[in-house]
Amino acid sequence: MSDSFGVRLRTAMDRFGPLCVGIDPHAALLDQWGLGQDADGLRAFGLGVVDAAAGRAGVVKPQVAFFERFGSRGFAALEDVMGAARDAGLLVLADAKRGDIGSTMAGYASAWLEPGSPLESDAVTISPYLGPESLRDTLAAAVHADKGVFVLAATSNPEAAALQTARTVDVAATEEQTVAARVARDVTWVNHSAAFAGGLGPVGLVVGATVDRAEVGLDDALLVDTPILAPGFGAQGATEDDLIPRFGAVARNVLASESRSILRAGPAGIAEEIRIRNLRYQEVLRA
Repeated sequence: MSDSFGVRLRTAMDRFGPLCVGIDPHAALLDQWGLGQDADGLRAFGLGVVDAAAGRAGVVKPQVAFFERFGSRGFAALEDVMGAARDAGLLVLADAKRGDIGSTMAGYASAWLEPGSPLESDAVTISPYLGPESLRDTLAAAVHADKGVFVLAATSNPEAAALQTARTVDVAATEEQTVAARVARDVTWVNHSAAFAGGLGPVGLVVGATVDRAEVGLDDALLVDTPILAPGFGAQGATEDDLIPRFGAVARNVLASESRSILRAGPAGIAEEIRIRNLRYQEVLRA
């Protein structure tokens, strides 16, 4: 049996630092990199990011939407990029944000988490907003395959705040809690299994680096042993100096996601940008 996702993630973060490098081939970035607005351009862009990240970061995060827009050829490019990343020893976190019920969600889990699938990744982002219980079989599939999931909880986009800070209560809770806290409670129980004792579990949460954790009700007790994918660093305004103030006691669990702020360095500068940024995050965690 291979190591669990949490073990692989902890090893990668301890070795390289917390930076998660986004592979987001925006149209403007393809132009900047001198690449075509087509599947070949996507492939070249993604493989360039993989080459730059290998040996300098532990995790890459392809944004699936930018590949989907070119249909089957885009997905073929994504398969090539993800395969190259895994061959290079990088953990691949597919930013697909899938969420559904029943056999449809099982299909998504098979596509992104099943060993040998053309789109096999180490982890995938998923949405709980058809009800966290709808994800139960996906969480089980991830555990069975030694994969991970990152469940949207408190995202960095401002328009999400009204929903994610709304208050809810049920018979399992002794007091009102936010929707974000309810999501966290209902999915991270998997991490407290004896199989993952003392380390990171396979079920992570997406918690924006620009989010006030107190406002959304995500205290340290809810996040213990939980991997955290934190968008909002870089182009959205958060810096490495915000890592400790925002995440405090659980800062070592955080994958600091950056995309445009790194990718804008272009094919000639991205490798050095990745190296420098990871060093800065490591310095912050050591301070």
